Amino acid sequence: MNVVIMGCGRVGAQLAGMLDANGHRVTVLDLDSYSFRRLPSGYRGTALIGNGLDEEHLKRAGIEEADVFVAVTQGDNRNLMACQIARHNFNVKKVICRIYDPLRQELYATLGIESVSSTTVVAELLKTKIEG
Repeated sequence: MNVVIMGCGRVGAQLAGMLDANGHRVTVLDLDSYSFRRLPSGYRGTALIGNGLDEEHLKRAGIEEADVFVAVTQGDNRNLMACQIARHNFNVKKVICRIYDPLRQELYATLGIESVSSTTVVAELLKTKIEG
């Protein structure tokens, strides 16, 4: 599978390393080259400096051949916009958006974009630990 990940923070770097280790072709796109330090030492994928809202940067990252696009930056709006570009401008079949605001998750689904609310996931894990 060919995966483009926008954002090389903790989640993006971890995901890139896991997918790469499983034999997928992975490209990570981030605005800051310093973010790539988070990638695992054995990472064989590509790391590119660029803006995931810029179509030329996305093309350089291989969006036209991507099976999956994942947006995991710190900004909900930025992630949504990049996912819409990937879905509508490049016809990527599977786009996944990380969001912080759980209220937006339902809206994103109506736009055909899978999303994961890290706020909801962590709250559910904590609730499970508290309640046993």
